[in-house]
Amino acid sequence: MARFVCYGEIMIRLSAPSGELLLQSAGLEVTYGGAEANVAVSLAQFGHEARFVTTLPDNALGRATLRELARYGVDAAFVRRTSGRMGLYFVTPGAGPRAAEVLYDRADSAFARDPDADWAAALAGADWLHVSGVTPALNGPCADAALKAMRAARAAGVKVSFDANFRSKLWEARGEDPRPTLERMFAEADLMFADERDIGLVAGKRAKDNEEAARIAFERYPNLERMAATNRTVKSADRHELRGVMITRAGKTETRAHELTGIVDRIGGGDAFAAGVLHGLAAGMDDQGTLDFAVAAACLKHSVRGDFNLARAGDVEFYLSNTGSDVRR
Repeated sequence: MARFVCYGEIMIRLSAPSGELLLQSAGLEVTYGGAEANVAVSLAQFGHEARFVTTLPDNALGRATLRELARYGVDAAFVRRTSGRMGLYFVTPGAGPRAAEVLYDRADSAFARDPDADWAAALAGADWLHVSGVTPALNGPCADAALKAMRAARAAGVKVSFDANFRSKLWEARGEDPRPTLERMFAEADLMFADERDIGLVAGKRAKDNEEAARIAFERYPNLERMAATNRTVKSADRHELRGVMITRAGKTETRAHELTGIVDRIGGGDAFAAGVLHGLAAGMDDQGTLDFAVAAACLKHSVRGDFNLARAGDVEFYLSNTGSDVRR
């Protein structure tokens, strides 16, 4: 197995009960989440060494978050503790024709105020660094810190995985053009999770599909080895169709369509997919096996409440075995 380092902010997630609007009733469900932390937890479930690098407030909320990471086997040795507040986000789950909605409350969090890390130490012995476009959307210091992490990894011979994860609400709140920042980060990635919208935004060239976007990206970013993305068809909040595509400089791989019904929680599905691709590459799977595993992992995430995908590699393989949802005895 491999050693992964994931860098970003983990937040407390406060969700309305299923079927309710936010604060329709007095209760909120408390879980944890954040793009990079979600990937770290999933990789740990797949049996890898997963180290999470972040900054947390030195208070009861920060301590509870550390316990949650430890609960799922994530190495938190490089989590820094400072003054400040815990980042939060609120979720109104979707239902039927009503889409889910996310409300962020993470301005001036401990991570946003102090995002730096000792990268020489944190990356020691690592095979991969995973970063996402959520971090640079927070503020200038976070953007600088994320780019510093990626460049430190590349200098150390550590592969760099980058999920574009464009968050329009965060960039609008920051009030800056995201393109120059994302352009610098795209240039450092060996593996990028992005689609035609992400590439079109940054490159300023409209792409009709993922294959054309990949051609643009490969021409523009010499370090880039592969791009991967999911294609989602939303029929209602409870019924989606999901498939995956991965493109290398040698060609394209696709999966079949997976029909998802009775969705419990879709948030974190993209992170489950990213962790699945990283697992497949680390485990030496071929491109088709890697992509099939990643999409299956994303499908299973839709059956788990909260951000984290808690499926293990055996669960994903069982799903792919075509035995359906039969009882495992």
